[in-house]
Amino acid sequence: MPPERLVIASRESRLAMWQAKHVQALLQGLYPHCEITILGMTTKGDQILDKSLSKIGGKGLFIKELENALLEGRADLAVHSLKDVPMDMPDGFELTAILEREDPSDAFVSNQFDSLKKMPIGSKLGTSSLRREAQVKKNFPHIEVVPLRGNLDTRLAKLDRGEFDAMILATAGLTRLELSSRIKMNILPADMLPAAGQGALGIEILANNQNLAEQLSPLRDVFATYQVNAERQVSRRLGGSCEIPIAAYATWDDYQTTLHLQALVANMDGTHIIEASSSALVKDVQQAIDLGNLVADSLIQDGAELLIANLGK
Repeated sequence: MPPERLVIASRESRLAMWQAKHVQALLQGLYPHCEITILGMTTKGDQILDKSLSKIGGKGLFIKELENALLEGRADLAVHSLKDVPMDMPDGFELTAILEREDPSDAFVSNQFDSLKKMPIGSKLGTSSLRREAQVKKNFPHIEVVPLRGNLDTRLAKLDRGEFDAMILATAGLTRLELSSRIKMNILPADMLPAAGQGALGIEILANNQNLAEQLSPLRDVFATYQVNAERQVSRRLGGSCEIPIAAYATWDDYQTTLHLQALVANMDGTHIIEASSSALVKDVQQAIDLGNLVADSLIQDGAELLIANLGK
């Protein structure tokens, strides 16, 4: 039975609205007679811009108001960038669909320099991510890494005003907003491992709304679903949050049957990084999660839990 009316909850930033409109268009193609609207909302994560996420409550600040809209019946589904979604969903909610993935890499953006290697001593690099910060400090300790908050347009405006010499941003966001021309260099995952779920969009609904889950099922991308579940399981096992420099990235072989998963956890200044990887045949979500557990176990055996316990000390 096709839906008659759907309301999509979304943050009001330009990128978040692009994501919501993208899902709206996909759903409209599936259900042309359905009335589909977007409920734009401002979250606490959007409002508090003078502190780092790790100090004000983490990624959940971006989705709490959207979840309240689902609970109160003001919206039926919420669209998220999965790198911003906590690893454990609150009771009563589920990620019902992971869409086809955009480029998960990081991008170097600057009006002055062509790459991180070209940045001189004392240059200011903006990033919102401890993961990026640790990997930059490991390879480029002469660069000053400065916390960066705000939506994508706000960040680029700060760069253009000269507040930063360069920034590292998600390639996917720049691509989606047709800002690829701002990218001076795509940073290969081999040089900077991405965050779990980066570049992927997820749809959240109430867990008891299985009729809606079935209606949204055509949007699921099976290959992205397995990748993201493997990545998020590593982060979940290690207590992954924006307070921990952690990365996880899964890639398929040429036949899209074997999934290769790489992950790392680091201290804040990048002087101690623990890495692990493994591969497995993956044909369902559970096998993807099992691969994530395998890589997490390797990290833990090599001292990841002790490293994380010492963060901030």
